[in-house]
Amino acid sequence: MRAPTSPIALCVPLALSLFLAACGDPAPTYIDQAYVRLSPNKASPSAGYFIAHGGDSATQLRGVLTDYALKVEMHESMSAGGMTKMAPLSSVDIPAKATVAFAPGGKHLMLWGVNDTAIGRGKMTLTFLLANGDRLLVDAVIQKPDGTSSASAPAVDEHEDH
Repeated sequence: MRAPTSPIALCVPLALSLFLAACGDPAPTYIDQAYVRLSPNKASPSAGYFIAHGGDSATQLRGVLTDYALKVEMHESMSAGGMTKMAPLSSVDIPAKATVAFAPGGKHLMLWGVNDTAIGRGKMTLTFLLANGDRLLVDAVIQKPDGTSSASAPAVDEHEDH
């Protein structure tokens, strides 16, 4: 005959599993919705935009690198006294569990000399450098100055069998 099990003994495994589930990996910071809008003048810089999503811990974006442009800088457009000016940013805070938008009229990337190969592919990889040591690799869609895709249209086979 088996001894009756106490209610406490039944609750211990359940409580332990809930406790261990709460000890999972912290939510990471991530970047999405990245795109580069090409400048209509190839000698002028293009602009990059994205959304940074803060994880469980605050961090800072310290810079952005790419092999597909000669130079990348973070900037912010600001209005003061009826004038709009732009200033470079050395870092941008990404608060825990918050979003930071790099969007037209505000924070943005400036990219000089975007590579023709990337333009033809319609995307380029950006590496986001975070203060916590993370490096986030994100593919940014490349848009023409009018906002349409820069990717070359796939070749169409005109020799169709009938």
